[in-house]
Amino acid sequence: MSSIQHTHIRSTPQVDVPAQLPSRLLVLLAAGAGFAVASLYYSQPMLGVLGEDIGASVRAVGMVPMATQLGYALGILLLAPLGDRFDRRRIILIKAAVLTVALLLAGAAPGIGVLLAASLVIGLSATMAQDIVPAAAALASEQHRGKVVGTVMTGLLLGILLSRVVSGFVAEHFGWRGMFIGAAASIALVGVASWRGLPRFKATTHLSYGALLSSLGKLVKHHPALRRAALAQGLLSVGFSAFWSTLAVMLHAAPFHLGSAAAGAFGLAGAAGALAAPLAGRVADRKGPELVTRLGIVLVTLSFAAMALAPVFSVNGQLWLLALAAIGFDLGVQATLVAHQSIVYSIEPGARSRLNAVLFVGMFVGMAAGAALGSLLLAQWGWIAVISLAAAASLSALAVRMWPGKNRSK
Repeated sequence: MSSIQHTHIRSTPQVDVPAQLPSRLLVLLAAGAGFAVASLYYSQPMLGVLGEDIGASVRAVGMVPMATQLGYALGILLLAPLGDRFDRRRIILIKAAVLTVALLLAGAAPGIGVLLAASLVIGLSATMAQDIVPAAAALASEQHRGKVVGTVMTGLLLGILLSRVVSGFVAEHFGWRGMFIGAAASIALVGVASWRGLPRFKATTHLSYGALLSSLGKLVKHHPALRRAALAQGLLSVGFSAFWSTLAVMLHAAPFHLGSAAAGAFGLAGAAGALAAPLAGRVADRKGPELVTRLGIVLVTLSFAAMALAPVFSVNGQLWLLALAAIGFDLGVQATLVAHQSIVYSIEPGARSRLNAVLFVGMFVGMAAGAALGSLLLAQWGWIAVISLAAAASLSALAVRMWPGKNRSK
């Protein structure tokens, strides 16, 4: 029995697809995805100053990015599949409203408890980004789908990486609370623009909510390619998150004594990785996505391993090494993600929201684990332990991709 029978997917189109997506709508989709996912990362460069201001320990403040990533993983698992069942426009608008309120609550948080609760809700509602990407795929015509999804993904990836630059600068000059308030304003604007500019979407399935969630397990069971992609991307995300969630705290201490703006500036180095998205997609089309995943993971592993050489350099030399390594591993992670999406989206077009949910649940469970383990290792054994974790997780991801087996779905 085919997996299409298992998931009861309709073949009717979700929207009336234009021959060419209007540039204004494409910009809205890319910006909406970028601003939404950026909400997950604003806190990271601010952790050093934020912890001092609310009187939280290094270990406690390290739970803030963990709560955000965990909320995002739960939101993808429990909420993102609804995009196949209901109008995505309505879902995007509801999540935008909730995310705006959660960001305002984080900005007004009097202590670590309220901040952690707000961070969890921020993660849950920021999954509107994972409604926007499948929406873009549905809106695009077949001949332009790759270009449209690639453009929206570039917006999403730039949101991930440039959020740290913006956050570090704003926190340095206007305070960390000002950053959260500004973020809430940006999401409110995206919500208004989406209300005015997005069309309505037709459902591709009439499954009940319980059946919709259970179909996720069936998709995982019937598609080995989906399992391998989610596991490998999740392992890469452990190292990615461990680095970025502890960088600000590490740079705030000796021998660097740098503020949140300097920590956020490293996002400029990482932003180069977003440029890999269109290139990785083209290489995947020509040479196959499997090659791209392996090359990307090798680059990530070598970049993390290179950071172990930091003690032999001067302080300035260590900063340069960190910046170059950030370029390398960000480029590798983003290239691998695009290749994994190429693999996953080709499995069942009518189940893209659920396939996307499985892939990103794996990714953000890895992010949450990396944030928690990274802060623990930094507090107990220092920066070298964080780098060792990142390198080991990347090697494990490479083992998943190199392990003999069929990459195609059953």
